[in-house]
Amino acid sequence: MSVRGAPLIAVVDDDAAVCEGISSLLRSAGYRCVTFASAEALLASSVPGEIDCILLDIRLPGMSGLDLHLELTRIKRAVPVIYVTAASEDALRQRALSQGAIAVLTKTFKDHDLLTAIGSALHGGSLEGNDT
Repeated sequence: MSVRGAPLIAVVDDDAAVCEGISSLLRSAGYRCVTFASAEALLASSVPGEIDCILLDIRLPGMSGLDLHLELTRIKRAVPVIYVTAASEDALRQRALSQGAIAVLTKTFKDHDLLTAIGSALHGGSLEGNDT
């Protein structure tokens, strides 16, 4: 598959180093990638309808990742969501999964775990209950 036809993965995280690292990994795995520093930046962009999967931090400045997930569903732009977060509270993890997240990966997750979750998301699967 050419890069042009590769799935588009959005990374929404206010930590530029996290965005850069994940973006590099995704491109090396053959995915296209776009990054956003906030939920509002993603919503203001022209790409929400083109995104195949979102890697989303739970805690963001302004609108939270959980609220962005709900907003995308509300405006009928629902796409598979994988949370990548430093937050380890079980209540946040359970809320993310109850909103339909494919997985909740705790930073610092393994590259393999992220790529497995993305593969599952793109093929309609679920890793619900898995926290890596």
